[in-house]
Order: sequence, then structure tokens, then C-alpha cells
Amino acid sequence: AVAGRAVAAAMSVFVTRRIPAEGLRVLSQASGYRVQQWDSEEPVPRAELLAGVAGTHGLLCLLSDRIDCEVLDAAGPGLKVISTLSVGFDHLALDEIKKRGIRVGYTPDVLTDATAELSVALLLSACRRLPEAAEQVKSGGWTTWKPLWMCGYGLSDSTVGIIGLGRIGQAVARRLKPFGVRKFLYTGSAPKPESAAEFGAEFVPLTRLAEESDFVVVTCALTPATQGMCNKDFFGRMKKTSVFVNTSRGAVVNQEDLYDALAHGQIAAAGLDVTTPEPLPTDHPLLSLKNCVILPHIGSATYATRSTMAVLAANNLLAGLRGEPMPHELKL
Repeated sequence: AVAGRAVAAAMSVFVTRRIPAEGLRVLSQASGYRVQQWDSEEPVPRAELLAGVAGTHGLLCLLSDRIDCEVLDAAGPGLKVISTLSVGFDHLALDEIKKRGIRVGYTPDVLTDATAELSVALLLSACRRLPEAAEQVKSGGWTTWKPLWMCGYGLSDSTVGIIGLGRIGQAVARRLKPFGVRKFLYTGSAPKPESAAEFGAEFVPLTRLAEESDFVVVTCALTPATQGMCNKDFFGRMKKTSVFVNTSRGAVVNQEDLYDALAHGQIAAAGLDVTTPEPLPTDHPLLSLKNCVILPHIGSATYATRSTMAVLAANNLLAGLRGEPMPHELKL
């Protein structure tokens, strides 16, 4: 049910999910606002979302909420601010939002470290076959020490290719460097010499990154240019010993092509924290593969990070409604 805080307020706010208490506290303690919340761990149903935004001035949403023309129309002309509890914003109809003069807040930076840590953990899990090995212990497959059993691939003296050397990509490289990585390659919309200098990273075309990397880590934003970029041609260029990791957005990858590459030994292994759709159906072919580790989009899932994200999202929303500069506003 929708739970509300009844106050005599000139402005109303709708929160699309149960968020960390620290963020909700920021909203509830601000005077002059009526806060309504879909108080559930599960996504707000579409009908309830459309009803909840009706006549509201501010919307605090999640990356799983599709904020399109239908939602904007349901909200009406009073909607002034959308604050998303995410660093990504591909779930927002930005062209339409800009046309209507609505300001947008988001939560970059604060989840960088947590997502980078998870990216490294996922890479290590995939390349050293950790879930597969743990299952062997449980199933009785572990009989004795064997020289060639459960062997994987190490980072020492390797080449790591990073697709998208933004905040998270740099944080991943910073964590991988002490493992003894020999060379970093990166690709993106443009070279970033100042950022790349820390790692001695070389800007290369996507095709060369695929051909030369022992490990590929995808940390780019989802845009029309990046959608489906990791496809049959990309995986076909990778080494048979290469490991592919994606912690950006599922749609950057053609999952059918990834399945074929993994199933036929075109690449060694993959680790995914993001998929299309989310959640991934339990009968999806990728889940049948031993050399594919899939996590339920938990890149930013530390208690501290999620609380900080919620507070930032709340402060973005309130600043926008007051007509003040947001801590982090998406420039449209």
C-alpha cells in the first residue's frame, strides 16, 4: 500500500520504493512537503505508479522504474524534479523530460568504490572458477588434489581491457593494478589521457581491445552507441582464454552471442552483474553454463553505499524543488 505522511504542504513528493531509512528521514524531516511512498521491497505496479505521481511535484525513482511519456503525462505539469537513486539514467525519457523543463538528479561518485569492488570480485570469481569450485566441495566432486583440476586464469602479467574509463572504470583499474597487470587498454567515445596516465592505459579501438585483452571489463554507460556493442564479432575477436565481465548495463551485451561464445569455447568465462531482462528468467540458457557467473545487479549493494545514495537522492530532490543547485544534477 501507499503510505503517506500527512502534512499541510504546498508540494508533494512520490517515492517509488522502500528506500534506506536515512534517505526517507531527509524527506520526512523537511518542512513543507507531503511525502508518499510505495512501501515495498518490490517495484511499484504500473497502475500504482501512474496513480502515485498524479499531481506530484517531485518524484524519487529507481533504475527499475520506466519514466516515460505516460508517467510524465500522469504526473501533470506540476512535476518539477525527478531524482533517481542510481548513477545510470537510461530508464528516463530524457528528451521528453528536457522538453517539459523538468530537472533531474542522480547519484554518481558515491557508488563508484562499491561497484568497482564488485567488478573485481566478479572477475576473480569467473577467472578462478570460484562458484564452480565451491559447488564441487558441496557435491562431493572434490576427491583429492589434482594438478590440472579447477585451473583458471590469473591476472599477473595480463592485459586488461576496460570499456568506458569513467569513474568506475578508473576505480576498477586502480584495484587491478596491484595484481600485477602488465598492460591496460581502454576504449570509449574519446581518449582520456589525464585519467589514463595513472595506469599507463592505451586508448585503442574496440576491435583491438577485444583481440589483445586477457580480461575485458565493461563499465560504460548505456547509450545508442554502446547498445549491443559486445556481440558476435566482438566475442569472435577475443582470445579463447579471455574472461569477459559486465557491471554496466545488460543491454550493452548481445546475450545470445555471449551464450554461443561461452558454450562453444570461443572465450573462457564471463561474469555478469547486469542482464536483459532483470531478473533473468531461471530457465535462461546462460544460467546452464558452468563458465558464466551471474549476480543479481548488486554492484552498489553495501549498506553504507545504499544509505549514501538514498540521502543524496533525497537532497537532490529537495534542492530541485526549492529551486536551488542540486548536489548532483544531470545537465540536459
